[in-house]
Amino acid sequence: MEPRGVAAVLAYIGRLDPRSIRTAPGEARDQLAQWHELLHDVPFATDHGWDVRETIRAHVLDSPYPILPVDIAREWRRYRRARLDRHTDPTPTADPDDLAAWRAELLGTRQAVATGTVAPSTHREITSGDLNTDVEARLRAVGSCIPPAVRTGLAAYRPARAAREHAIAAGRPDALGVPCQWCQAGRGEPCRSRRVGPDGSARGGAPRATPHPTRLDLAATELTRQGAA
Repeated sequence: MEPRGVAAVLAYIGRLDPRSIRTAPGEARDQLAQWHELLHDVPFATDHGWDVRETIRAHVLDSPYPILPVDIAREWRRYRRARLDRHTDPTPTADPDDLAAWRAELLGTRQAVATGTVAPSTHREITSGDLNTDVEARLRAVGSCIPPAVRTGLAAYRPARAAREHAIAAGRPDALGVPCQWCQAGRGEPCRSRRVGPDGSARGGAPRATPHPTRLDLAATELTRQGAA
């Protein structure tokens, strides 16, 4: 708030609470300097809910004490925190590979929300929204959102999926594309080790890196049927 705005605030307070009026030139000048020091980053009003006059009016109605500049500054800080608590970051339009631009846009949006320039975004949008056209082009070129080098590095940690992808790429039957009749694993789920106990019930459930032979046979039959169709 500029000194002229602070002077307008003091004039408004004087109309509601004459105890705050300073008539001596030196006192009025010192009062303006003190208030400006504490309110220089507080706007007079914003487009989204903040008006310093509302804060002053509420204080005069609720408190028997004269309002101080710290009362307004503290209320403004509470207003900023409340807005940021309601805000969730929308996806920046900047190229995510340009970290400086991406971060600058993210912080700029937060600053605009905190100062009341724009309304908070109340939905989780950090990973939502339409893809950037550049990202879409790169996905078409790569063929997957997981780069090949990363997929290769993950193969050791998900062997069943890696074996499935390798089989599909080689033109062999996709065993995980059909359910397993032996361990009852559903489509897309890896087979599990299944042991039959003395009482005839199935025991065990550790995932297998390779599917059961019966599942492979069923997948081969399904592949042949699709080819014939």
